[in-house]
Amino acid sequence: MPTCDFCGRHGSDADALTWTTSVERGRRQRYCERCSREHLRAIEGKLDSEWW
Repeated sequence: MPTCDFCGRHGSDADALTWTTSVERGRRQRYCERCSREHLRAIEGKLDSEWW
């Protein structure tokens, strides 16, 4: 069961298909669809999640 690394939301394996995955400092991060949409510009700009 995936968990959003930003808001802590839990999702099903099917939900994870719409989630965003990134690698920050060698660690894989997962973000739910809501957080991905809200922070899209920061993700595309490759800003660490600390800056969101």
